[in-house]
Amino acid sequence: MKEILENLFEYNKLDYNQAKRVLIEIASNKYSNSEIASFITAFKMRNPSIEEMEGFRDALLELCVKIDFNEFNTIDLCGTGGDGKDTFNISTISSFIVAGAGFKVTKHGNYGVSSNCGSSNVLESLGVKFSNDESHLKKCLEDSNICYLHAPLFHPSMKNVAPVRKNLGFKTFFNLLGPLVNPTKPQNQITGVYNLETARLYGYIFKNTDKNFSIIYSLDGYDEISLTNEFKLITNKEEIISDASFFKLNKVDPKKILGGKSIKESADIFVKILSGRGSESQVNVVLANSSLAIRTSTGKDIEECYTIAKESLDSGKAYNSLKKLIEL
Repeated sequence: MKEILENLFEYNKLDYNQAKRVLIEIASNKYSNSEIASFITAFKMRNPSIEEMEGFRDALLELCVKIDFNEFNTIDLCGTGGDGKDTFNISTISSFIVAGAGFKVTKHGNYGVSSNCGSSNVLESLGVKFSNDESHLKKCLEDSNICYLHAPLFHPSMKNVAPVRKNLGFKTFFNLLGPLVNPTKPQNQITGVYNLETARLYGYIFKNTDKNFSIIYSLDGYDEISLTNEFKLITNKEEIISDASFFKLNKVDPKKILGGKSIKESADIFVKILSGRGSESQVNVVLANSSLAIRTSTGKDIEECYTIAKESLDSGKAYNSLKKLIEL
């Protein structure tokens, strides 16, 4: 590790094989916590390169618990986290709206690292059971159109990294890796990132795959479509900058989309929105993200996708997906 660190501190980059090997060695407990912390911190000075990210990604996918969902056409909605905006759980609520509309969602998530209310915190508090059993997950997907993949259950080799990340308390390249290492390898993906450099990095990485994808970055720093400002959108087919008018919606005040100060408050907001009692700003934001996810999967125009998402929420189908998942 000393040689690797010295190389990184001199602003050199790892090639694909080096990046893959070092992640596998970290997973095999070859290095101490201080060495892992130093390695993570080196990438605080710069984003990983495309080759480094692809090496890290392939190492984690090689080591993860494998799930075969090839019979389904699935989508994942997730963000890198780490934007520091303390919003409610937008992408997770949007996942249930997409599921309620009949799409198969394989939502990959974790406990909050840079906040106290990651998707796992909220769903666990609501009674969703975490499992890495393939048959159970398939039943969830068949009965509720969504299954939740709690990352630590699928990436047990990374358990020695978790306390280091928690102690560091800032976003790391593992935040960047999360959306790339869904063990079900969904064919469709909408991913929010927290800066423009990362959006471009993801664009290059996803274009080297056969996924249908949308990468979003709100220019005021949100890792999702917040409707608070313009956003950058990168897909298989286009790269644009737009704003709330893209969805025929009005701009939203950032204060109107804040999350709870505790897991309970966050869970209450979660249920309130899904059960049709959210504020206009909250509803518009989740419908914007949901409709873009549907557009990513289907290629339909955004107006039609917005109508599909709205029907899922207004009819109670989105909320029913959550209730069914809790029952399973």
